[in-house]
Amino acid sequence: QVQFVESGGGLVQPGGSLTLSCAASGFTFNMYAMRWYRQAPGKERELVAHIDSIGFSINYVDSVKGRFTISRDNAKNTVYLQMNNLKPEDTAVYYCKNPKLNSWGQGTQVTVSS
Repeated sequence: QVQFVESGGGLVQPGGSLTLSCAASGFTFNMYAMRWYRQAPGKERELVAHIDSIGFSINYVDSVKGRFTISRDNAKNTVYLQMNNLKPEDTAVYYCKNPKLNSWGQGTQVTVSS
């Protein structure tokens, strides 16, 4: 079955960095785009970043442009989200997802606080 396992979250001070990883299984990873989403307390889940199947086309929500970098390793069936200069408003549970499949992982908590 389709499975996503997110990891790498934690507590970090404002201005700090984290790298999230998402291991995917249950589908042919290198044939699909992948996305990172996040959901802050009391807010709807929002799309953060998108990468196509080969890493050529990449898009970000405006609030993270210049600070976050999405990448993928098709040999490892893994997508990453490098997050720099983190802000308190980045605090959320982060999820990866195949936009063509209706399946979510458990997410990984990112908390930005001093």
